[in-house]
Amino acid sequence: RAAPLRELETVAVPEAQGVRMATGLADARTSYAMLSVTSEKARPQLRKGFMTPVFNETCDQTGITLSRFMLELARQHPELVELESIFASVQTAVKTISKLVKRSAIDGMTGYAGGGGAINVQGEEQKKLDVITNDVLKRALKFTGRMGVIASEEEDAPLEIDTKPDASYGKEVLFEEDGKYISVFDPLDGSSNIDAGIPVGTIFGIFEEDDGCRLPDEFFDDEDMGAAMEACLRSTLKPGKSLVAAGYALYSSATHFVFTLGDGVNGFTLDESIGEFILTHPDIRVPPRGTIYSVNEANNSSWDQPTQAFVKGLAKGTNGGGTVYTSREFILTHP
Repeated sequence: RAAPLRELETVAVPEAQGVRMATGLADARTSYAMLSVTSEKARPQLRKGFMTPVFNETCDQTGITLSRFMLELARQHPELVELESIFASVQTAVKTISKLVKRSAIDGMTGYAGGGGAINVQGEEQKKLDVITNDVLKRALKFTGRMGVIASEEEDAPLEIDTKPDASYGKEVLFEEDGKYISVFDPLDGSSNIDAGIPVGTIFGIFEEDDGCRLPDEFFDDEDMGAAMEACLRSTLKPGKSLVAAGYALYSSATHFVFTLGDGVNGFTLDESIGEFILTHPDIRVPPRGTIYSVNEANNSSWDQPTQAFVKGLAKGTNGGGTVYTSREFILTHP
């Protein structure tokens, strides 16, 4: 016998709960509807990116400088004021490294550090400029007062930064929260190419201090690892999606500075006549389809068969798009 109909009630469901409705037929004359409400833990919200600043007016002679870009971004998003000061220091370091790279042959900066034999954490022999540029970028980041930990490819372990102000400042002076950011970087990627005049670059990433280390506790079970070193490693060994900013500088026919804060990529070019980075490549995007591939084909004998077939298909045009791709790579010869 069909159950009597009941008046529907309005139920307020908390935002953190899940709601599911199921309907069906109990028999030829009876239908039912079941509403289930299940509670669940609130999921962490992914960090949203920031909109590109709006520039209603620009100077015809200077364009939009990186300094103005960051100032406007901080006006639009006040929580980015600290990143503004970090980027001011990073761009100073990039300008300095650009000068060092251009004058490396003239100033005797080419060749191996200490006459050779110095090896970095990646097992690569260090060049003179590896050591010098590492010091430049490390100090620039340290002097911001915002860094708690920095980690460089040129050093064996992360370094904890002392951000305490000078005692002469007095206790009555109020300071913003210091040491809340972590930086990881390679000060001069591709430094072995400098002697041949091939472009090199700087790579960096900025994390915000949190408890987001994804490695198991067993990873840190080392008798020689102190508590301070463990804390530094936990701060730096994080997934890329935890970055609050990332970018690179390219030292080539011009010096380019490209970065993202999580929503869009913008590229700046150094105008050496005024010493400023100018916005030249706004909102950079990867084309949906290209015609060039770059891969070290000297290793093709160690690839699996599907990879070999894929790369061969690019070169011969037998790929899914039917496009013949061209290859780009550098070939270095040494006497």
